[in-house]
Amino acid sequence: MSSWVDGSPAELLSVRDRGLAYGDGLFETIAVRAGRPRLLARHLARLEEGGRRLRMALPLELIEQELLAFCADLGEGVAKLLVTRGDGVRGYAAASDAPVRRILLGSPAPAYPPQHSTQGVTLFPCSTRLAEQPLLAGLKHLNRLEQVLARAEWSDPAIAEGLMRDQSGRVIEGVFSNLFLVRDGQLKTADLGRCGVSGVMRAELIERAGALGLPVIIGDIEFTELLAADEVFLCNSLYGIWPVRQMAEHSWPLGRLTRKLQDNLRETLDF
Repeated sequence: MSSWVDGSPAELLSVRDRGLAYGDGLFETIAVRAGRPRLLARHLARLEEGGRRLRMALPLELIEQELLAFCADLGEGVAKLLVTRGDGVRGYAAASDAPVRRILLGSPAPAYPPQHSTQGVTLFPCSTRLAEQPLLAGLKHLNRLEQVLARAEWSDPAIAEGLMRDQSGRVIEGVFSNLFLVRDGQLKTADLGRCGVSGVMRAELIERAGALGLPVIIGDIEFTELLAADEVFLCNSLYGIWPVRQMAEHSWPLGRLTRKLQDNLRETLDF
């Protein structure tokens, strides 16, 4: 696995890094195909929004240049970009002159079973609930402890993903993916204004659905609404779309609109 720190090959990091101490930073997980980062503009836009909300002055042009060079060197796989507020001293207050640290990690593409896309997956109903914090909602910040706890809830290899809900029981997302449901020919995905991660594939599908004339509703999803859906699917920038076929005793068909969006992605992004 290759790794760069601040634009140069390296495997060591300062123990004073605020990303380590406080989770003070952001990250992007980017699919790399033929030396190019996939959905780059969407990743950079989310990173820019994260920097604005965390009040981190991100050198976006430099980050993009380093990312392009790193992906060209990686060729195929996954590039994980992390930006932290750099080194700090004890205490929460950040030094005003500390430069942002840029970390790039390369790894092989995940070997997801192809039947996840073609036949669908089983979803696990996690008991871990997402905390509500509008200041951080939507961001891919470095604190992922809720996801770590949720992922530890199942060990059955037949289960591909876990369902995460908020403190009120509303459906939000998967542990590492976003969720859509279909009801009466309309797509719906959760409002992420209180918690959750605004995935780049989620944004891509909302735009594509609009171009295909498919209505998309963004709003609260009650658990009973999920159970009554005609179709359910998950999305992620590394695998595209996985239809959801089962969760505990509930099941859903592999539906027409899910297939339509899968075909649309395959035509242009080769998922």
